[in-house]
Amino acid sequence: MANLTTKYMGIALKSPIIVGACNLVEKIDNLKRMEEAGAGAIVYRSLFEEQIQLENLQMMEDMGEFADRNAEMTSLFPDMEHAGPEEYLHNLKKAVDSVSIPVFGSLNAVNQETWVEYAQEIEKVGVAGIELNLYSLPTDFEIMGKAIISEQFDIIEAVKKSVKIPIAVKLSPYYTNPLYVIKEMDKLGADAFVLFNKLFQPEIDIDEEVLRFPYNLSHSDENRLPLRIAGLLYNNVNADVCSSRGIFTGEDVIAMLLAGATCVQVVSTLYKNKIEQIAAMLTDIDRWMTSKGYSKLDDFRGKMSKENIDDPFAYQRAQYVDILMNAEQIFKKYPTI
Repeated sequence: MANLTTKYMGIALKSPIIVGACNLVEKIDNLKRMEEAGAGAIVYRSLFEEQIQLENLQMMEDMGEFADRNAEMTSLFPDMEHAGPEEYLHNLKKAVDSVSIPVFGSLNAVNQETWVEYAQEIEKVGVAGIELNLYSLPTDFEIMGKAIISEQFDIIEAVKKSVKIPIAVKLSPYYTNPLYVIKEMDKLGADAFVLFNKLFQPEIDIDEEVLRFPYNLSHSDENRLPLRIAGLLYNNVNADVCSSRGIFTGEDVIAMLLAGATCVQVVSTLYKNKIEQIAAMLTDIDRWMTSKGYSKLDDFRGKMSKENIDDPFAYQRAQYVDILMNAEQIFKKYPTI
């Protein structure tokens, strides 16, 4: 049997498949099933500062709803404050204690001070590391892109100085030059990059004329962008690269490792194919490695990266020219004319 172990941010994993942050991890039984299926690690669902702020506002509104019903009544309730991240931290602690594989925290804060504060609190729980979710939606016409990137650099630097455990940075693909951003974040000490975040996008119900936010799970063809970036980053950054989005099968994992990824994260395939899909993926990886004569992952990791292939244009836009010059291939596959 092939050796499927790897190291991620210096942490030993029994396999290269990590369960990404999702609601599946809230049940202890699911965590144990993930471990039994062969997951190398688990990322617990994200702590969102924005959610805490909204819950705090809702609580204040609920407590003050009847405050003015009687002139002699100052309050119906004793002095109370929102518990902040305490419930999340309590559940995260239970997750860490329920399995023997590494569990990572996941954080999405708003202000630099709370990024640091919450990261320190998550560290106390005993997680193996923290995943920082950095993204910015294009909703403000006045903010320049370089200001957003500069703020993200400051967050990484501040969090790195405040905790001792490793830090992974989960990014969206929406940068003019993600390679530059990743390289600069690498210089700031990021221990890993998770590429890429799957952001929920709205759709319009044309009958009801309302916006809806469906659970838009990934599709298999979404793994092409993280594969391209993994192939470009291999041996060009010190941090590990964890590929995410559109990874459903063992073949998908193999492709990412060939491109140069250290490991992968999966979520959508677990919703669509159940948690036990992890075991099936690992079986396929083992079978492929055996057929190729590979005994460990490092035997082929990065073999198909830009650094190790003969074609210098394979990961560049020039490849698109090749496709146009051989356009007859698409007509053979889709004979619509």
